[in-house]
Amino acid sequence: MSDALADTAPTPPMARLRGDLTQGPILKTLLAFSIPTLISNLLQTLNGTINSIWVGRLIGNSALAATANVNIVMFLTMAAVFGFGMATTVRVGQHFGARDVPAARATFGTGVGFCLIISVVVGLLGWRLSGPLLDALGTPGESRGEALDYLTVTFLTLPLGTLSIMVAMGLRGVGNSKLPLYAMILTVAIDVAMNPLLIRGIGPIPALGITGSALSTATANFAGCVAMIGWIYWKDLPLRLRGAELGWLWPRRNELAYVITKGLPMGAQMLVVSSAGVVMVRLVNHEGAATAAAYGAAMQLWNYLQMPAFAIASGVSAMVAQNIGAGQHERVKDITWQGLVSTTIFTISMATLMVVFARAPLVLFLGSHSPALPIASHMQAIVTWSYALTGIMMILSGTMRAYGAVITPLVVIFISLYPVRLGFYYAAYHWIGSEALWWAYPVGSAVSVALMVGAYMRPGWREKVLLRGKK
Repeated sequence: MSDALADTAPTPPMARLRGDLTQGPILKTLLAFSIPTLISNLLQTLNGTINSIWVGRLIGNSALAATANVNIVMFLTMAAVFGFGMATTVRVGQHFGARDVPAARATFGTGVGFCLIISVVVGLLGWRLSGPLLDALGTPGESRGEALDYLTVTFLTLPLGTLSIMVAMGLRGVGNSKLPLYAMILTVAIDVAMNPLLIRGIGPIPALGITGSALSTATANFAGCVAMIGWIYWKDLPLRLRGAELGWLWPRRNELAYVITKGLPMGAQMLVVSSAGVVMVRLVNHEGAATAAAYGAAMQLWNYLQMPAFAIASGVSAMVAQNIGAGQHERVKDITWQGLVSTTIFTISMATLMVVFARAPLVLFLGSHSPALPIASHMQAIVTWSYALTGIMMILSGTMRAYGAVITPLVVIFISLYPVRLGFYYAAYHWIGSEALWWAYPVGSAVSVALMVGAYMRPGWREKVLLRGKK
């Protein structure tokens, strides 16, 4: 065994902590952790859909367009927070797996404090620069006023959303995915109920229009966050900070270095994926309104198709991080394998259902007589299967991320989306026309899996990453 791995050799068996992911049946533990995460993601997506319906129906299309413009800005803003949050989750998991609860708390405090500082600064800057940001996006004049109101509230309440995200991700690092689910249920229930009340007004509650929708979301996030924090202290869960430990909310140098150096590439990965998505939308739009509508409807289904892989990859990353801390590297191989198998089964099963029964859900978005319907069905039959390959890449990326190897997944994602996917499109378009758009997906996914498998199977990468982490 190498020195790097020997230094993290397994410790003698200890009493199992609540949230311990280093013991027990691997598949059962993985699914028990991943399913609540999957449900949380589903609820969050459904909440966004319902809120869009409220805004569109109660205010109008201009308001709906305004929220779409704001969502682009906020996604770019939150990419860094998600990256730093994932790095914090990994580090917390490593410390928790090593039974070093104080170190886990110190890392959690650093991550939360750092991201709150960022969110306050970004929130204030965004508040002052909301107008120029919307102008840079080319927001239509009829939507600009509503978008400005919505964006202003969203920026000013950004720290609330950041705190909620960081607490949920920290909890997952210590093996608790159920509490974030319960908090998400509360958040969605409040948001869905309050949105129409604050938009239209009732009794003493004034009609606030689109500002009310933003306030509803902020209030719901605050309630969910307070519920999580309250439960942490009531049940004395591992991440609670008391007394002098509250000083750990001021970022500590050593932990902050890990959060930043690992978090930036993770956030950059999200930006690469989103920017490639924007490019694809522009290419699709060149094919006409029917193709654009078909693509929009298919994307709604593909978003749900990716959710099991996201949830299981999150579970794999948390389990691997804890087992690294415990020095159980042989168990890591089994966790990764079980994650690959379960993700592939889930994704292929869902993909089969989507392709076989594609018409019914597509009709919900497009209507039964839309000229976009056959186009959507055709692209579904080609593109849907590529998400099974994407799921494999996500699991391997989750394992590498848990070790702290974050550059390789970023490079693989960039190569597969830009030189490969877009390169295939431009090379093949002359020969097969718009078909190049749909075949670019499986080509890009196949290359990403081949590159990721090669990187994962490369000897010695674990030892090198662990050694760098000790310096």
